[in-house]
Amino acid sequence: MKLMLSSLALLATITVASTAQTTTHKTTVVHHHPATTSPVPKIPRVPGIPKPLYSLKYIDIIIGKGPIAETQKWYTVRYTGWLPDGTKFDSSYDHPGGEPISFPYGAKRVIIGWDTGFEGMHVGGKRRLFIPYQLAYGETGRPPVIPAKSNLVFDVELVSMSDTQPEPPAPKPAAADSTSQPEAGSAPAESPAQETKPAAAASGAQTQSSSHPEAL
Repeated sequence: MKLMLSSLALLATITVASTAQTTTHKTTVVHHHPATTSPVPKIPRVPGIPKPLYSLKYIDIIIGKGPIAETQKWYTVRYTGWLPDGTKFDSSYDHPGGEPISFPYGAKRVIIGWDTGFEGMHVGGKRRLFIPYQLAYGETGRPPVIPAKSNLVFDVELVSMSDTQPEPPAPKPAAADSTSQPEAGSAPAESPAQETKPAAAASGAQTQSSSHPEAL
């Protein structure tokens, strides 16, 4: 019996050793490839420190409840304009009948400050615009009413907005002794909608007059 157990133990030992010799271990080799990155484009450097040029500022007096202002629409607007010293140089309320004026917004028919100053307004809203001279009448101004390099302050009200030019109000019957008056709703000589785009100062182009007396 002891001899048999010894034989079995010896056989088990030989079997384990044989299995250990025939067993192979596989090692997985991981190859690391360097990451490739594309060059990041860079803006060429220029010497100097950025300086501010000019900007239009505003205060919303009343937020309108109508549609938001859109470009390439006709705006009907009431306004009053002042010089920085408080001198009022024009107002639609002083026009015959106190009629507002109309102009195509974004069509470069008015001073630049007006062509951008209604952004974000709603119909029925009122806003105060602080317009630097570069966005108004330029370096030359409109003497004698508006001096050279005059910054301007406007209170504007966006009365309505339409796809086409609004019809002018019907003229009121003239009194027998009345003198000739400008048509109601037309812009006076120094209104921002009357040959006022300071293109020469802001873009180097010549200021052009408009063929639409009601609008520019």
